[in-house]
Amino acid sequence: MVRRMDVTGADGVRLAAWEFADPPKGRGETDRAPGVLLLHGLMGRASHWAATARWLAERHRAVALDQRGHGRSEKPADGSFTREAYVSDAAAAVEQLGLGPVILVGHSMGALTAWQLAAERPDLVQALVICDMRASALGAASQREWEDWFRTWPVPFATLADVRKWFGEDDPWVERPSPARGEFFAEVMAERVDGWRPVFSFRQMLTSRETWVHDAHWDSLAQVPCPTLVVRGLDGELGRAEAQEMVRVLPYGQYAEVPDAGHLVHYDQPDAWRAAIEPFLEGVLTP
Repeated sequence: MVRRMDVTGADGVRLAAWEFADPPKGRGETDRAPGVLLLHGLMGRASHWAATARWLAERHRAVALDQRGHGRSEKPADGSFTREAYVSDAAAAVEQLGLGPVILVGHSMGALTAWQLAAERPDLVQALVICDMRASALGAASQREWEDWFRTWPVPFATLADVRKWFGEDDPWVERPSPARGEFFAEVMAERVDGWRPVFSFRQMLTSRETWVHDAHWDSLAQVPCPTLVVRGLDGELGRAEAQEMVRVLPYGQYAEVPDAGHLVHYDQPDAWRAAIEPFLEGVLTP
């Protein structure tokens, strides 16, 4: 079962939210399944969470959101791609879909959105999972690297096999072959007249990133009042020392790491990812 639900985000932007499995049966209105909202990272889409959402649905109502500019959600040419807009969109999804108090699970930029929402609206959030997102400022050089990287993409791709090969092997940012990375990017391509192109706008992705890459986010992290699990892939972008400092700064922080995983932790090692976060989620649900 895959079900789409529309959410009205900030400034009236239409957002697509998805359930990839039926929630647990046999619960009444007063005993509904705990809500989980899954937030992808920059360039991602809700479908990247499909495997996670399906096992979460054993005990939760799990919903994945295509954030503005991504997936099947609107990509307004003159729209806002600020931190405030992304956080407001996530709050709208929680409220309009009746998920609160929700467990937020965010990857990369989606994790930043999740912890900013948890800090600003503690009434909506009961627990938080942060996956491979740094709290430190990345700086102008990082933004320039992304601009240069986008220019290396050989778009349009002739076939999806070409997409998988380039992102899994030939991309200059790939240190060793990664079929999972190739599959991840194949999911964000759509076929056009001239070949396969990303479903997102390079300009909008850079604009979204510009709004957070220059700043550190330790202050908002320290304001998260709920239990929080910080997860990193051993070969990801979040280093162990910074991850452990994030746990120290969080009022109720916990730490987990996933071996043999890069930045795309939940996509690289889905079984190990589940093993890392499931005990935390069970602890949240235990009175």
